[in-house]
Amino acid sequence: MRYPEFLKPGGTIGFAAPSFGCATEPYKSAFLNAQKKWKEEGYQLLLGPNCYAQEGIGISNTPCKCGEELQSMYCGQDSDVLISCGGGELMCETLDYVDFEQIRQAPPKWYMGFSDNTNMTFLLATLCDTASVYGPCAAAFGMEPQHESLKDAMDVLTGRKLCLHGYDKWEKESLKNEENPLEPYHVTESVNIRSFPDGALSFGGRLLGGCMDCLVNLTGTQYDQVGDFADRYQEDGILWFLEACDLNVMGIRRAMWQMEHAGWFRHCRGFLIGRPLCYGQEMMGLDQYQAVYEVVRKYQVPVVMDLDIGHLPPMMPLLCGSMAQVHVEGNSYRVEMSLR
Repeated sequence: MRYPEFLKPGGTIGFAAPSFGCATEPYKSAFLNAQKKWKEEGYQLLLGPNCYAQEGIGISNTPCKCGEELQSMYCGQDSDVLISCGGGELMCETLDYVDFEQIRQAPPKWYMGFSDNTNMTFLLATLCDTASVYGPCAAAFGMEPQHESLKDAMDVLTGRKLCLHGYDKWEKESLKNEENPLEPYHVTESVNIRSFPDGALSFGGRLLGGCMDCLVNLTGTQYDQVGDFADRYQEDGILWFLEACDLNVMGIRRAMWQMEHAGWFRHCRGFLIGRPLCYGQEMMGLDQYQAVYEVVRKYQVPVVMDLDIGHLPPMMPLLCGSMAQVHVEGNSYRVEMSLR
């Protein structure tokens, strides 16, 4: 596994928009305020050509232009790390315009984003043996005041912190809108972790995962080399982190079934499941817990659910591709990541 150099004081943060950009509110004002904060912290900024574009469908620009921006900014030497402007819908269509072999040969660079950015964070690991950060997108850093999770994300990018703890509360309904673009997370809900088996747990493996909506879309395509990745790192074992955006509980169940039957879960050592956007939903007797657990229980590995991963913030930044030890006790947990 290749690990990029961490962001140094005074380094350059690059911004790309292979999914949505920051052309509309509340994202534009939040992104501008985030830039102000980073400049005050002494960082240099490099904005890609699509950061404020809105020429595409489900992404900032045409798939070709988005792929070209991502390719040139990742392989270029003008920025030290890359943060995606935002998530979106059709980043998968940019992949045909990204040369992953060239990326594999280029010096590694931290890329951070989540949701639709799974199309990059996940493939950097599985296709290029290069670690990435599954974490917040650029506009989130503009909130006032910043949540602890945003500070954790910067601490990860700078290498100051690789051991992270879960947060006390989470946001069920956001107050951020066009009139209040800098509104912080509205954290009102208490954490209630569900673990299988019950009780204190300690387990580890190599982190791999992202948004299931995107992952199941990649399954079986030319970009699916997950089986080879799992075999390559079978001595470490794979520690899957998964979360869902648009999928309802039936969609989550189908996605888990498809990934399982594609052989993705061989050599698995455990599952870290984030709160789905359909949190609390039940359909025909199926809830969010059984949607996952009934598919993976046969592996007899720990499954920990309702974690701070994904679309119901705050989100814990995770190094996709890194080794990790997870410790769970009650509603408290920590993830200790290491670069090996």
